[in-house]
This record gives sequence, C-alpha cells and structure tokens, in this order.
Amino acid sequence: MPPIQAPQCPLSMLSSHLLALSFSVSYVGSLYMVKNARLRFSEKPDTRRNVQPGSRDDPAVIRARLTAATFTSILCCWGVYIVVAQSSHPSFNYVLARTLYILGARWPDSIFSCLQTPLLFLGPLYASFLAGKLPGQSAYSINHDFKDVFFTWVGFRNYVWGPFTEEVVFRACVLSVYAMGGVTRWKMIAFAPLVFGLAHAHHAWDTYNRYGRTRDALKRAVMTALFQTAYTTLFGAHTSYLFLRTSSLLPPLTAHVFCNIMGLPQIQYEMRRFPQQKQTIIAVYLVGIALFVYTLKPWTAGQSIYWGAPDAFWRTVVGSAPR
Repeated sequence: MPPIQAPQCPLSMLSSHLLALSFSVSYVGSLYMVKNARLRFSEKPDTRRNVQPGSRDDPAVIRARLTAATFTSILCCWGVYIVVAQSSHPSFNYVLARTLYILGARWPDSIFSCLQTPLLFLGPLYASFLAGKLPGQSAYSINHDFKDVFFTWVGFRNYVWGPFTEEVVFRACVLSVYAMGGVTRWKMIAFAPLVFGLAHAHHAWDTYNRYGRTRDALKRAVMTALFQTAYTTLFGAHTSYLFLRTSSLLPPLTAHVFCNIMGLPQIQYEMRRFPQQKQTIIAVYLVGIALFVYTLKPWTAGQSIYWGAPDAFWRTVVGSAPR
C-alpha cells in the first residue's frame, strides 16, 4: 500500500506571518480605536480615586479596553475557525470542536505543567515567607493582599482578563496559524514571542506622556519599552513552549497570572532586608532555577498535537473527532 500523505497546509509561511501580525495589530489597535479606551494626559488628577482620569488605571478606561480586547480575541478565534473550516468538515459543530481543541480548550495531561513556572520564583517566594506575607502568615491580609488586589478593576485587568485575552490571542491563535502554515515548533517558539513582545512596545507612548513629554521622558520611554519588549519576548518563548508541549491554554495562562502577581525578582532588595539570610536566599534562588530547568521537559510531557509526530496536528484538524 502507498504511504498515507499528510494533508497539505492551508496556509503558506508568509500567510501565517501576516495573520499572526494582524492578530497582534488588531489586539493593540483596538485599545486605541475605541474612544473611551484612549488614554488622556491633560486632565488633573482625581483626588478621590487617586488616579488620573483617562490614564490606563482609570476604571472607565480599563472597562473600555477590556471590552475591546475581548471583542478582538473573539475575532481572532473566528479567524482561526475560518482557516480550519477550509481544511475540514463543513459541519459547524465539527469544525468548532476542532477549532477549540487546537486553541487549547482542554485540560493538560498533567497538573505539574501548571506548577512548573512557580519553581523559577522559589527565591522570591522564600523572601515572602521570611516577610510573613504568604497566605496564612501573620503579615498576610485577606482584605489588603487579596480583595484589594483581585477585586479591583486594575487587579482584574492585570491578573484575570488581561492575561486570559493575551494568551488566547498571542499563544492559542498565533501558534495555531503558524502550525497551519507548517512552521516547525522551534520556529514557532521564536516567532510567536517576538509578536507578543512587540505588542507591548506601545506602552512607551504612555510612559512618554506621563513623564511630561520631555527629552528625559523620551529616554525613559525608550529604555522602558526596550526592557519590556525583551522581557515579554523571553516570557512569551516560555509560555509558547508550555502551550506547544501540552496543547492546553491552562499552563501558559497560569504562568502568566503567576508572573504578573510576583513581578520581577528583587534579590538585592531581599538580601538587604534580610541580611542574616543572605546566603540562604541566594541558595534558594539557585535551587529554584535548577528545579525549573530540570522539570521543564518531564513536567510538560503529554499527548500534544503540536509536539508529537509531524502530521499529528493535521490528523486533529482533518481526521477523526478529538476525544
């Protein structure tokens, strides 16, 4: 019998790049196309809310931006659905099931894939333990450290809906169109994070205006944008790896939320604050990094349509219905 030929990719690599870029541009652009979502810098601060009206932390702006991001995320998912429909069964339910499956709407095979990223923050977690700031410790406050963080518009944006819409667009949608263009997984890990990193460069405009539109403000904006782009690109590479390894949106989403909560590690500040535990803090940081590297592959292993055989993705798209 002649060998079974894998289905032809419905997208070229150029089309994949253009679609991925259009997802990024539409996501960022939607934050400026909606009138109430645009930032304003000329009004005086509102002392009652302790926030500048029209700034990115203004609840009215946050609500408008989250609405725009939600609408854009749905459109991006619909774009993936259209490509899948052109290569699969004409039935709506059939194509929808496949679209959701390749977009990562499934539980990962192992819960450890959701716990792998926190290992990298073992040092900061230990410092929080020394400060008594972990849940259940004396310095932890439900009202201040939980309710005031998560049950505000800023917290909802930073730790809930912002990460969710970004992972849907920049992980699920971008990586799936790259896969439909036949792009290799290592190239996807390189391309997709760059799209994600560049999507954060627009924050430079906010920084430049907030600091007075001076030469120093421009310098600060450029440096901040370069750092944020580099950081989010590296972070995007890791979350792309998690998505490709697990075929699930949950591991990169939990990693995104956790990293947003923890922020950047501040080992120098922690050692100055707890000088007697300086050596222990350094040791815990190193152990966390070592465990992160050691568990990166085994904890993310599973039946992935992106990481398996070269035609595994296509068998899911045009083959039998996913289980």
